[in-house]
Amino acid sequence: MRTLKCALNELDRVIGAVMDALPRGGVVILQGDLASGKTTLTKAAAKYLGIDEPVTSPTFSLQQRYGDQLFHYDIYNRGIEHFLALGLLEELEKPGYHFVEWGDDTLVDILRLAGIPAIVIEIEKCAQDARCYKVHHA
Repeated sequence: MRTLKCALNELDRVIGAVMDALPRGGVVILQGDLASGKTTLTKAAAKYLGIDEPVTSPTFSLQQRYGDQLFHYDIYNRGIEHFLALGLLEELEKPGYHFVEWGDDTLVDILRLAGIPAIVIEIEKCAQDARCYKVHHA
């Protein structure tokens, strides 16, 4: 596990860790309390990948797609069962980076069984102006 303490203007360090762990793409499971910075980290990934589109939380739409290489999901409201029933597991097999907010151990197990590369990023507030990002393989 790798822990990074970063302010908002240092999120490229976290995205660099994502790219190191998943150089060809895969699933990034984002865990953290409400307002911990899950969508903010996805915005940083878009910027890193050269995507100029505005990145918003997919809380009510379940999925957002940015360009052809960044996908953003939120499974908080409907849960993993609904996510799977809609066939979105197949979406996670598409080439690119798939940022999933509110993923849990059930999703980690499913991805492992499906052979889909994934990492987990646990986000916690650890200072007044910084977050701690614990990055580890799923």
